[in-house]
Amino acid sequence: MKVLIVFNMGKTGAATQSRKIAQFLKAAGITPCIFGENTLFVEKVGAEVVESPEGCDYIITVGGDGTILRWGKVAAEYGIPLLGVNFGRLGFMATVEAEDIWKIPDILNSNHPVTPRMMLDCKLIRDGEVIFSEQVLNDVTISRSSRSRLPEYMIYCGDSEVTRVRADGIILSTPTGSTAYSLSAGGPIISPDMECIEFTALCPHTLFNRTMIFSAKQKVTARVCHYGDSTATISADGGMAVPFLEGDVLQLTRYEKDLLLIETGEGFYGVIHNKLLTPIKDGE
Repeated sequence: MKVLIVFNMGKTGAATQSRKIAQFLKAAGITPCIFGENTLFVEKVGAEVVESPEGCDYIITVGGDGTILRWGKVAAEYGIPLLGVNFGRLGFMATVEAEDIWKIPDILNSNHPVTPRMMLDCKLIRDGEVIFSEQVLNDVTISRSSRSRLPEYMIYCGDSEVTRVRADGIILSTPTGSTAYSLSAGGPIISPDMECIEFTALCPHTLFNRTMIFSAKQKVTARVCHYGDSTATISADGGMAVPFLEGDVLQLTRYEKDLLLIETGEGFYGVIHNKLLTPIKDGE
């Protein structure tokens, strides 16, 4: 068995934690793999150097959910199950805590559940040409620029216009992304095994503000109508902001591949209880 270990180089201690994981894997007869640029890591652990995830049986990420967002797309493309080690703050998708890394060999050798997490294919079309394309695990956010007037956003499901709303922005998310920005904006928690697209408005200028859920079998599109000097940008999974101009079309469809995420412990609802509800109860 070969396991690729990737870590967030910006997090202090993540490399050290990754070396410990590699040592646990080697002791269990599992081959740890690492990309070639991490030469210090290779010298200390004796990991196998690889140029791509191809041929690896699993990918382990060491960091927070942001690390999984980056590497989850790679794992999905290669069809490799991913196990996240939480070295961040909350860690909804990274279900192994730092103090439990010694359990990883047993997790990989057992039949822990693997949950397919649906992804979205995001395209920004301008004058009939795709100028931005990205696979999305969490969400796509459209937001007004700083000090901009409120634009009006138009949402379509299939060929039908669903709503128009003036707001600071809108969020279009997967079920996985329902526990991220959308949750903070008042959206519901959606079970990750569902297949849908969630629409949540950010501070809309209306008395009506309810999240909408669309079938993932439908194409969801968004347009913007600017007022005065209003400007907006789109961002996929918290990445680079791209200008969203009047006349542009944001098109979202279900991506053909899923992220295969290994769940440990009490699973998704155990994470909800322990990381969202328990802190509230403890503070009472």
